[in-house]
Amino acid sequence: MKIYYLAIFVFAACSPQQQDKSWMLGPFERPENAQAIIFPNDQSSWIDAVTGQSVKWESMATFNPAAIVKDGKIHVLYRSEEKLGELEIGGHTSRLGLAISEDGISYRRKPNPIFFPKDDNQKEFEWPGGTEDPRIVETDDGLYVLTYTQWNREFPRLAVATSKDLQNWEKHGPIFKDFKDGKYHNRETKSGAIVTELKDGKLVAVKIHGKYWMYFGVPHIWLATSDDLIHWEPIETIDGNFAPVLSPRPGFFDSWLVEAGPPPLLTEHGIVVLYNAGNQQHIGVKDLGNRVYTAGQALFSKDEPWKLLDRTDKPFLKPELPFEKSGQYVDGTTFVEGLVNFQGVWYLYYGTADSMVGVTIWKP
Repeated sequence: MKIYYLAIFVFAACSPQQQDKSWMLGPFERPENAQAIIFPNDQSSWIDAVTGQSVKWESMATFNPAAIVKDGKIHVLYRSEEKLGELEIGGHTSRLGLAISEDGISYRRKPNPIFFPKDDNQKEFEWPGGTEDPRIVETDDGLYVLTYTQWNREFPRLAVATSKDLQNWEKHGPIFKDFKDGKYHNRETKSGAIVTELKDGKLVAVKIHGKYWMYFGVPHIWLATSDDLIHWEPIETIDGNFAPVLSPRPGFFDSWLVEAGPPPLLTEHGIVVLYNAGNQQHIGVKDLGNRVYTAGQALFSKDEPWKLLDRTDKPFLKPELPFEKSGQYVDGTTFVEGLVNFQGVWYLYYGTADSMVGVTIWKP
């Protein structure tokens, strides 16, 4: 079995990111001489589960990572795409790969994807576009709950799958398919971030008022609840639409869109939501560029998860390094999606320009 390694030998403090609010997580800092920890590999071949053809499944892009600690190791689930010519963004097939780290420095990649479209009862929702943009949480009893986007090149749909070992998965399908006769089934839904708490050094899904809570969506962030992490009901407005709890702001770095990032964290201050923000230059921040993705933080009430208490006025992470400005988004992307606490240190994983995976670190 082929195993691919990337090692980053030095982790040292860089210039700290802005930290002007006491409730914020961080400051997150890049490693010294920061490089991508996961990047495209044109040597990885695999027999596709739908077509039966050999594909170089991570030859074009490896990005938008989820992360979880399992067996004392960091497991990073990343989205991969193969080269298929000059198709536009969204025109490739996405699958999820896995990289494992025992120290937070070097990462060992599995040679084959661990989650992908196949001839199952979800093929109609996942083929040919694939399985995209994972977020992952763990339950008290060790069940891993994956939220991801199903992309059949017609509608992007938020879906959920579960596993005990990160290798064998049960797909439960689009989360809103049966809600109110499927009123949201053919509407774009994605980016499901389930609220967690730090428990015995691990991030674990937590109930508030007897329910699990999930922030999701783009260009607004909406909210949903669940009794079992599989069946979800969105919070609606009085007129029966998704109720936005965080929205874009003209004049700021998040003037174009906001999108949920990694699983939010319940803290003494409230629920801290790390979110991805898109800028539109003419009514946003002029020196950021157009449609540049940065990262912000928002604080919600721990008793009323829909109630916004505060949010950052500036991004705490933005594209600055060459590998953060290459790939499918040439103006730059730092798309946060995976957060773990590992041996007392926080690791925040992000996608760079729909191309590679980077990491920033917070040592409290």
